[in-house]
Amino acid sequence: MKDIEKLLDNAERIGTIGSPSSTSELSIDILGTAVDKKLVGELAFFGFNQDGKRHYALGQITEIQLRNAWLEDPTMRSLARQKGQISQISGRQDTHLGQMTVSAVFSDEGNRFEPSILGTVPPTGTYINLATEEIINTFLEEYKDEIFYLGYVYGSKPKLPLWFKHFGSGTHGAGEAYHLGIFGKTGSGKSVLAKMVMLAYARYPQMSIFVIDPQGEFAKDVKEQGNKEGFYLNLSTIFRNLGKPITVKRIKDLILDTWDLFSEILYESSFFEKLSIGKGENRRIACEILSERLEKKKVKLGELDSIEAFEKALEILNDENVQKMIYKSEASRNRFVSLLQEATKNKEEFFKSYWKPVAELFSKNRPGVVTINQIIYAALNLEAQNRPVVIVDLSKETSEGMFWNETIQALVIKRLLDALTWSAESAYKQNKFLNTLVILDEAHRLAPREKYENEQQESVRISLIDAVRTTRKYGLGWMFISQTLSSLHKEIINQLRILFFGFGLALGTEFQALREIVGGDTNALKLYQSFRDPHSSFDVFSRQYAFMTVGPVSPLSFAGSPLFFTAFNTPEDFLRENHFI
Repeated sequence: MKDIEKLLDNAERIGTIGSPSSTSELSIDILGTAVDKKLVGELAFFGFNQDGKRHYALGQITEIQLRNAWLEDPTMRSLARQKGQISQISGRQDTHLGQMTVSAVFSDEGNRFEPSILGTVPPTGTYINLATEEIINTFLEEYKDEIFYLGYVYGSKPKLPLWFKHFGSGTHGAGEAYHLGIFGKTGSGKSVLAKMVMLAYARYPQMSIFVIDPQGEFAKDVKEQGNKEGFYLNLSTIFRNLGKPITVKRIKDLILDTWDLFSEILYESSFFEKLSIGKGENRRIACEILSERLEKKKVKLGELDSIEAFEKALEILNDENVQKMIYKSEASRNRFVSLLQEATKNKEEFFKSYWKPVAELFSKNRPGVVTINQIIYAALNLEAQNRPVVIVDLSKETSEGMFWNETIQALVIKRLLDALTWSAESAYKQNKFLNTLVILDEAHRLAPREKYENEQQESVRISLIDAVRTTRKYGLGWMFISQTLSSLHKEIINQLRILFFGFGLALGTEFQALREIVGGDTNALKLYQSFRDPHSSFDVFSRQYAFMTVGPVSPLSFAGSPLFFTAFNTPEDFLRENHFI
């Protein structure tokens, strides 16, 4: 082990511990040699004695203040206002004061460093030094195989060490599942950060990753169809190099597989609208009766797209008893019968335009299709030597020629959530731990704080909240990606253990929601507010994507206090520092 005291002596001194200081926040008297340096965001450390052992504390400098006691006197302030400067006071009597939040403490056990706490306040005059990468690596020597990097200490040169442990027990395992959240407005870098975090977990052969991809963001990158300008990660190549099997399924590749889904999607379609039944109770009854009767007639869901299945549907609807169940009034019933007869006459055209687009979602006659249960089984299969990455692309672009809208997307997501939860419960009953990360993009659209009026979208919201509450014990962890913090359901936010906040949450209700999570840490919030909009840079290459992270994601944050970093600006840096290349 390197001599940490020697490294401490050689490190650049920027100040000393001042007064008042506490175990949660230290005041720093900035040295004259350091007043011109950019210190906000820098990682600093100092040595001190505690319980007869040498200890070392690290933390980020969150704020610098300038004080001049002479110029705070009203008379001197008035004089300065008239003259601009007072030669013996202005500048010369300035003192620079810093604030440092301690995030990690190590005790020197002779042959190793052990995590500890700041249980006392070191004496004033204790030197504060800038931490270097060499110093950080010395403290973390025993954990070097677990360290992962997403970028540099905010506004500084050392890389910020992070760790992303798989959910299982054993080497590099957390022993339990946990949930993550990544937040930031469009253009804040959250999508790229999410892909980097996904790759951190993909390093583990025993862990599988399941992505519900409403906008097709992840699927495009895996298929090398994403925007290759700026920060482009060739996910397919990286997964292949890791030996990680990849499966991407589009809407056209999925077989919907329940009669309830058929009834719901038929309700959303224009099939009954063309037969004069508008949305409402009558259409709901018609869909349910038709589904039940088709199932009783032994029609298979996978064969609904056949003309024979359509003919049986017409036969059911032409039943006078069924018509009376749909419509009580004779006038409405007669209008329905008239249009039904017309549809029967133009059977092939009506089949092609209004029945087949819905039925095709359930058809087994498409090449390479899988049921929802099959894709969930493939994702959660514990027998695989190197467990897979499975991406379900539910974007509208992949639904060409099929009936698709946001409500149907919500219904399919609900089906995926229910299948995941059911499979997780079944595995748990067999004493199996799934060790699976589920990634959900556009989380604010699926689980908003306010209740949905749309029944199908509300059912997704309820299922998602329930899944977050219950599936962690089964070994299912969730990563939510969202443009907004304040509109995401509070129950989901409360369940998150590790959070990342990019630019764009510094105003209004977003900032209030952020303040609640950080616990009113004023200096951390001030530092977050200093983040620049990445798109205010002069060019793409000089953009900086800054993030605040809260939770046990770094060996330098024992207490989960906020840490700040600037994400890597090029994929080459990210891949090289994490040994992907």
